[in-house]
Amino acid sequence: MVRRGIPRPPGVALGDRVVHGWNPDGYAALLGVDYRAAARFSPAELAARLDRVLEAAQRLTERFDAGQMDHVPPERKRTLRDLTYHVFRLSLSFADAVDRAELPEEWFEERAPRELVTGGDVARYGALVRARLSGWFQGAGADEYTRTVQTYYGPQAADDLLERTTWHAGQHLRQLYVLAERLGVTPPAPLPMDALAGLPLPEALW
Repeated sequence: MVRRGIPRPPGVALGDRVVHGWNPDGYAALLGVDYRAAARFSPAELAARLDRVLEAAQRLTERFDAGQMDHVPPERKRTLRDLTYHVFRLSLSFADAVDRAELPEEWFEERAPRELVTGGDVARYGALVRARLSGWFQGAGADEYTRTVQTYYGPQAADDLLERTTWHAGQHLRQLYVLAERLGVTPPAPLPMDALAGLPLPEALW
């Protein structure tokens, strides 16, 4: 795959032609098959959905105490502190990636800074992220979403990256609700299923 110019999965090669990155349309064209993409949401709709996901994550996160934030679920070796931080960091990475035209994998591997101890600390960081994204979306022109971002898994159109960012954050929100139940923490509101409806979320929770 590397020899053919595919840095990492996903990727498809047929003869001398190669398509990589999350590009279902490109794969279909390469293989000569009919493909009808699912209904696409506008950037404005995705931005609104992402903010609803982050609002729910923020309100739930502030209910975890310092001890609970050290919890490591058996499904993945990542503390609850790092997971809640990751939800907001991956969301902020969308704006940073479009501005810089690149998305390095290291951004998704960052751990919560030491000063973020309690759920309230991470929730306040989340509030800053929501404010930053709100300003970015308000100022973004239509051409912002036609840019190509060189991500660590291949080139991706900015509007596709926004969809991926939204369901990525939503997937982790689902996990946070499960962890809250395990830890005996009552969420302030039910999981906002309508904000996730129609997004290509994985069937598996982890």
